[in-house]
Amino acid sequence: MIYLCRHGQTDFNAVGRRQGQVDSNLTALGQAQATAMGRRLAAMKLPDFRIYASPLGRAHHSARLIAAELGNPAITLDPRLKEIGMGSWDGKTDADIDAAHPGLRLSVPAEAWWFHSPDGENYATFATRLMAAMAEIKSDPAPVKIIVAHAVVGRVIRAHWAGLTEAESYTLPVPQDAFYALGPDRRVTEIPA
Repeated sequence: MIYLCRHGQTDFNAVGRRQGQVDSNLTALGQAQATAMGRRLAAMKLPDFRIYASPLGRAHHSARLIAAELGNPAITLDPRLKEIGMGSWDGKTDADIDAAHPGLRLSVPAEAWWFHSPDGENYATFATRLMAAMAEIKSDPAPVKIIVAHAVVGRVIRAHWAGLTEAESYTLPVPQDAFYALGPDRRVTEIPA
């Protein structure tokens, strides 16, 4: 079983600034969200498990808060779990992006614009990076793996797990107060924190 968590709310999330691979701190709410995910996981009385996380500060901080509720096990940081790299769009607001590229976000399906930065990662490159990480994580002999990562990371991993198309991945929810169980038979189940 794999549990896939998104980091808690950040300062940038709170004001609508896109993060990509730049970072901002968890807000008080974000810290509470990560702690709640950890408490929910602890209540599940998991057998032997491993925690994997993106090394970006917001995910690593969230992973540490989750781990604290689980007895502070080690966390394996995997750079392949970083959020999509949007190049020069990292850290920008939607208005900044629209000013630099008028009409672009309106010319592609909702949320697909993440993959259209002129100097960022496209969907195929991003998905290949994530699937390489997932192959290694799945091969870990621990019966349970907990992954703490990011919004677009979670969408793409869940889409691949469930056999969804790229276009279907764009509409998947990205809550910060819930996480997902990736189970057998391509099942993806949302678990409230």
